[in-house]
Amino acid sequence: MVDLVLGDRSMSLVGFNFAVHREGFLFVGIGACLTLVCTAFSASMAMFFAVLSIFCAFFFRNPKRSVPIGKDLIVSPADGTVCGIVLDTPPVELGLGEEKRYRISVFLSIFNVHINRLPVSGRVKNVIYRPGSFINAAIEKASIFNEKNTIIIEIDGDKDNVIAFSQIAGMIARRIVCDAHEGQTVNKGEIFGLIRFGSRCDIWLPVGTAPLVANGQTMIAGETVLADMSVKEGSPRESVVI
Repeated sequence: MVDLVLGDRSMSLVGFNFAVHREGFLFVGIGACLTLVCTAFSASMAMFFAVLSIFCAFFFRNPKRSVPIGKDLIVSPADGTVCGIVLDTPPVELGLGEEKRYRISVFLSIFNVHINRLPVSGRVKNVIYRPGSFINAAIEKASIFNEKNTIIIEIDGDKDNVIAFSQIAGMIARRIVCDAHEGQTVNKGEIFGLIRFGSRCDIWLPVGTAPLVANGQTMIAGETVLADMSVKEGSPRESVVI
């Protein structure tokens, strides 16, 4: 059975339930059209574009997520792997003050889900876009030099308790999509955008909040708990690859 519902863009194919983000429709559609055209004169080309269409659907996939309940829980805004946890002063342009706070960086490879989800509920205080370079998103200096889009949220409407998270373009990525806007009331786990083809996401935790994840840990957007704001003491966890 094949069930396709436009609007929510959800598909069910042989019991496999997934959705395709609207940003992927153009790529999938072009690939499908080229596949049909090529069937008339080249089976190998038709196969190439068919595989390309399937890959685009895979890249822009949007699986359902189970968001943990709890107003103090901060969830990951991105799928991927934790590539850095540092205690540092946020960039001046974010307006977060000079007090140090933890920054968690998540690297998204081309095979990760690239849909971004909100880490907390609250009110969008600001959305700051900054043009930049497109160096490898896995390395630390990508946080400084690459193109990025940062969303700042007042958690549960509390002006004194804010979190900031950045969508950072990578070496292949050339477009950041963000549907969040200033003054918007948002809910944890909701989709707010995506980054195309390899990228990075930095999360500046509220002051005094310690990370509950470790370097190298796999993140699931909207599900993996990054931190618990009710726990105000602690240090980053250590990890070992086995």
